[in-house]
Amino acid sequence: MTVAGEHGWTEADIPRLNPARIARMRELLEAALSPQSLTITDDSHKHAGHAGSRHGQGHFGVDIVSAAFAGKFPAARHRLVYAALGEMLQTDIHALSIRARTPAEAA
Repeated sequence: MTVAGEHGWTEADIPRLNPARIARMRELLEAALSPQSLTITDDSHKHAGHAGSRHGQGHFGVDIVSAAFAGKFPAARHRLVYAALGEMLQTDIHALSIRARTPAEAA
């Protein structure tokens, strides 16, 4: 049995919803962090049946290169990504894997 989440989404809605979610994630991250490189992957298919999936939220990976990360430890870099994504972490994203690097680290 699939249970609808707070927004009425179910696991069956994920393939339909995630392209728009990725576009919105890209928009938010680009606006906040001006990345030189940004790759967002949809890993939701790897988590079918998982609690967040049952409620229609997605599992994503973010690989981002930004000068905004210079001088910051990994936890601070992740907080910048979380802050940029804001409410999406409550409504659309169940799990997020982050690889956050400076341009020098990515070179």
